[in-house]
Amino acid sequence: MSFGDFDLLAGLEEKVPARLAAAVALMPLVDHHVHGCFTRTLTRAEFEQAINEASPDPIPEFMTPFDSQLGFAIRRWCAPLLGLEPHAGADDYWAARSALQPEELNGLLLGRAGVEHWIVDTGVSPSGICTPEIMAELSGTGSSEILRLELLAETVAQEKDSPASFASDFRDALAGAVPAVVGLKTIAAYRCGFDIDWADPSARKVEQAFAAWRTASPGASRLQDPVITSFIVHAAAAYGLPIQFHVGFGDRDMDLHRSNPVLLLGLLRQAGMQNAPVMLLHCYPYHREAGYLSQAFNNVYFDVGLSLNYVGARSPEIVGESFELAPFAKQLYSSDAVGPPELHLLGSILWRRALVQVLGSWVQRGEWSESDAIRVAEMTAYGNARRVYGI
Repeated sequence: MSFGDFDLLAGLEEKVPARLAAAVALMPLVDHHVHGCFTRTLTRAEFEQAINEASPDPIPEFMTPFDSQLGFAIRRWCAPLLGLEPHAGADDYWAARSALQPEELNGLLLGRAGVEHWIVDTGVSPSGICTPEIMAELSGTGSSEILRLELLAETVAQEKDSPASFASDFRDALAGAVPAVVGLKTIAAYRCGFDIDWADPSARKVEQAFAAWRTASPGASRLQDPVITSFIVHAAAAYGLPIQFHVGFGDRDMDLHRSNPVLLLGLLRQAGMQNAPVMLLHCYPYHREAGYLSQAFNNVYFDVGLSLNYVGARSPEIVGESFELAPFAKQLYSSDAVGPPELHLLGSILWRRALVQVLGSWVQRGEWSESDAIRVAEMTAYGNARRVYGI
């Protein structure tokens, strides 16, 4: 089955049911958590740093990120689009990539992902990252925006810097921003972890926490206070829009063990959170815990985006585990790609290949019908996201 200019199902033809394979290869995706791609030319060092998710350090001379599951996936699946053979060497890949201007490269790779709508988190903005509008233009599809709560709170704190009025100032700013977005996001996992008191704090507690924050960090804007974090999440929940939570795998400035989504139970059990869809993002290695929570709470959803690019050839195992406990109406597709457009494309390729292998094996064993497998694939690819985000 052709997908773009290469065979998405190479090596799988005799291992998956034909109708399922064809359907998954062609179905559109809603990427419900993604960032922009680079609009500037990169050096090789910058590119290799950009495909190394966790560490901000320069790459040691004794290694290259091309020697990783992600690096191998890039050389396998992106190389043919640059006129190379699959598994082309890293030097050859870099030479072919460097021959293209950023706009040409972005259009080539984004257009092959089969994404009909990008839901873009603009809160992370490395140098030269494109806007949601440019993402849509490059790929010939649609885009929407996610608002990052911590960034809004930090902006309000800088502009107003008033402990007494911070709560009302934030609510006013949130009310002004909500009409332009389809969802909200918190990076509490990075700032304070999930093992905090998630009770909706009183106005007095918020005022005291704000004063302490600004006293401890005069002139600084990084929000890490757990009281204010809980406040902004509860304020956001009142709008009933999806609220995304970074969960699990990410940069090293996060304490991974404090991002286990089970630590959100104290928040999820509160009545004030029941009307807001809670979107647990990427989740690895806690995707099984996320699956449990999506079964236990009607408003909890999750995906395994980001992780698939980094586990590469092991993607079927992760996707299979994500389908263990979770209701199928609670799972979504995402890439969480940022920077190199290879990541936007690979999120789609690796997810599609993993999905046909996992669901196909159940069909071949007689556990599932092929029609049910196609229906579940459509739910995860785009149906659930369209419903939750109102697209």
